[in-house]
Amino acid sequence: MTEPETQGRSAGKPRRPPTIHDVAAVAGVSRGTVSRVLQGGHNVSPASREAVEAAIDELGYVVNRAARSLVTQRSGSVAFLLTEPQERFFEDPNFTTLLRGCTQALAAHDIPLLLMTAGDEAERRRVTRYLAAGHVDGVLLVSSHRGNPMIEHLREAGIPMVCCGKPLGQRGRVSYVAADDREGAKDMVRHLAGSGRTRIATVAGPQDTPGGVERLLGYREVLDEYGIGYDERLVAYGDYSRAGGEAAAAELLAAAPDLDALFVASDLMADGALTALDRAGRSVPGDVAVGGFDDSPTALTTRPPLTTVRQPWDRISNEMVRLLLAQIAGETAPTVILPTELVVRDSA
Repeated sequence: MTEPETQGRSAGKPRRPPTIHDVAAVAGVSRGTVSRVLQGGHNVSPASREAVEAAIDELGYVVNRAARSLVTQRSGSVAFLLTEPQERFFEDPNFTTLLRGCTQALAAHDIPLLLMTAGDEAERRRVTRYLAAGHVDGVLLVSSHRGNPMIEHLREAGIPMVCCGKPLGQRGRVSYVAADDREGAKDMVRHLAGSGRTRIATVAGPQDTPGGVERLLGYREVLDEYGIGYDERLVAYGDYSRAGGEAAAAELLAAAPDLDALFVASDLMADGALTALDRAGRSVPGDVAVGGFDDSPTALTTRPPLTTVRQPWDRISNEMVRLLLAQIAGETAPTVILPTELVVRDSA
């Protein structure tokens, strides 16, 4: 304890918590600059932001959220809203990966993230009432099926939102961040065709989701590119679950037993497809080459390890948070489409 600190208070008296004025004094900036940093760092120079963050760490400053809410009319929190049944959150590793990335990106702004699910109409009504009451400043909306009523509910309530994936039927109306699904699918099917496979089947995702639509379009375009031709018997549809992938692959094997490659629109479905192929006595990649999509943790646990298309989950989560904070600050948030990457492993 330094001498000035001892003289500044009586012995045994608890030290008062640091204030925003203390942070400004240590950082050598105005109180307004500190306030802007705490509200997301907009219109603050990198040097000033760095000085403020260093002062916060040095002083151990903690934001008084209740007081700040009275001034800003903001809650200081954001919702991560998954419009799928709760069990899908625990089954599909993509959701937890995205949640972790968004949590980390918001933590840099000292903003907590509230996880919510709305898989049916009753849940949607409850969630809408809660969000419209001002308990969060914005929503990161995940898994938007065509006609998802949550988008309109949030728009009507005037709640800032950013979607993960391109929401179908909402062109130009909703901000979103997405991987380039079509180009990713094309890269995978080119890889399969380039290895000499000619009976390339696909397990497509649901056709009321952007990934399901775009990845199937990419598949068709490359078949035309290679002169292979599109065959309906080589297309089955799944629901992005392991069981859905297994059922769809079994359907394809029954309809086209001579297939020699399989592009599956998600890693989780690809895991199920591998089970169906093994049960049918087909070796991978000897008899059938298999490619997935996502590069989720599942891709490393399949046997053999899965060739797949990597979605840049860290960049997706960071961009979603960046666009949402910009909306909350009153700025116009554009859409962002990020490139994918082909990851070659042993399955194809």
